[in-house]
Amino acid sequence: MRISKALLLISFFSCYNALSQQMWSEELIITPETSNFVKTSSHDDVMKFFSAIQNKSKNVHVFSMGKSLEGKDIPVAVLSNKNIQTADQAKASGKPVVYIQGNIHAGEVDGKEAIMMLMREILLGDKGYLLDNQIILFAPIYNTDSNDRMEKGRRPSQEDSPQEVGLRENSQGLDLNRDGMKMEALETNALFKNVILPWDPQLFVDLHTTNGTWHGYSLTWAPSYHSAGQRGPYDFVNNKMLPEITANVKEKYDLSIGPFGDFYLREGWPPKNFYTYNHHPRYLVNQFGLRNRMAILSESFAHERFYQRIQSTYSFVLEILLYTHQHSREIVDINKKAEDEALRLALDGAGKNTKGLRFKMMPQDTLHEFRAYDYVNRTKSDGTSDWLRTGKISTFDPVIYYANFVSTIESTIPNGYIIPAAFSSLAQNLILHGVNVKVLAKAQTFDGQVFQIEKIENARQSFQGHAMAQAEGKFISVKRKYKTGDYIIDMNQPLANLIFYLLEPQSDDGLLAWNFLDEYLQKQLSNNQTIEYPVFKYIK
Repeated sequence: MRISKALLLISFFSCYNALSQQMWSEELIITPETSNFVKTSSHDDVMKFFSAIQNKSKNVHVFSMGKSLEGKDIPVAVLSNKNIQTADQAKASGKPVVYIQGNIHAGEVDGKEAIMMLMREILLGDKGYLLDNQIILFAPIYNTDSNDRMEKGRRPSQEDSPQEVGLRENSQGLDLNRDGMKMEALETNALFKNVILPWDPQLFVDLHTTNGTWHGYSLTWAPSYHSAGQRGPYDFVNNKMLPEITANVKEKYDLSIGPFGDFYLREGWPPKNFYTYNHHPRYLVNQFGLRNRMAILSESFAHERFYQRIQSTYSFVLEILLYTHQHSREIVDINKKAEDEALRLALDGAGKNTKGLRFKMMPQDTLHEFRAYDYVNRTKSDGTSDWLRTGKISTFDPVIYYANFVSTIESTIPNGYIIPAAFSSLAQNLILHGVNVKVLAKAQTFDGQVFQIEKIENARQSFQGHAMAQAEGKFISVKRKYKTGDYIIDMNQPLANLIFYLLEPQSDDGLLAWNFLDEYLQKQLSNNQTIEYPVFKYIK
């Protein structure tokens, strides 16, 4: 006797809901569970869950990292077995902090729900041991306003599962996962000011759902692409941590997960290439490579059902936390070594060594038994042909994985930078990132380099409200005197790599690229003057 898929699903939901209601009190049952997984949690639902679980456990403290444009709190739950409530207490404990967030894109809701499920099990279930060697910060609903602007049909690749989801952008119309360098969003500023800088997480995990490529994996992942950063944290996450977690998820949950990417039918079929996303530190996960810290991007598979995506995300995050629990000291040591290397490079390599500022994607690895939904070619009535997706998952071998970023333009590392007082917006951006910016107490003369701009172009198409700029030119050696009140940024600090990427004129994700200097540059062009990049590189 054959049982229909619908009956199997009904049976699954019934057993699942009965088990949930038996284990947890009513106020801890999340919205997907009470709706047979056709609804996702609102901001009010999340806040009520946080309130309820605080009343049941002494091992959780909740604070707001800040408020959205509409005045909603962005809640963060601190999980510890020592009732840690402040960043200073966390530092005093000696335990590393792991930060995990969901809902940066409010239509991608799987992480939001998986986080609350994990909170229940860590605080009230059988997974309290995960707090022995670490402090966990959970922020399930980062994009609060747009989460509640739910409509049907907003994420068609998610097969209307759940039926309604929120907007991708925040209330300012900004993609919060493109804001890591320019820092225009209220949420980005709150995240850095009240979480990243004071709590200093050793690992940052960002939970997403793919936009729709029909690969055959329940979840895909990526490390922090370090670009101009140190290799140590990237090598550990990419070559050791993620492969081991991938194997564990397969063994324990029979879920196939793998590296993130897309293939393109215009290249033909079967697939020969698989491409990750790009290296820019505007993506928060990537910026952590410049901050000497580890980070992981998680992308559940859009074409699975909501309950499946929650389970995949839940399983992946649980295995991440188990791994960080087991390797907490090793993670701290690797990050500290990267920080020391960044400092040493700025001290010993100034004026001699170079780092990349623009990059191209190149092959990194060969993927074997690559999983994807199969396609067949069909000829249409007009004589043209296209590719038709089947319902069969096949494996293909080999597939070249493009996930290596090779520099195309490099620049010399200086001892530091001077920013004239008139360009205070540059200095303020650095401060928001946590960079130590000082003001010259007296006039001083420096030896170094200025960049003579020979060509500057703005993109014709707007991106995040910006016509991205790109400058070409050359550095020339000069001696310059700067005044009291000008800003000085010494590279002898942990965020040296981030400073370099933000301030170099040819950086593909720096402050010039994000139009911080457009008014000045346009004025120089209108006066037919030679354009000099106003930030000075001093070299002792």
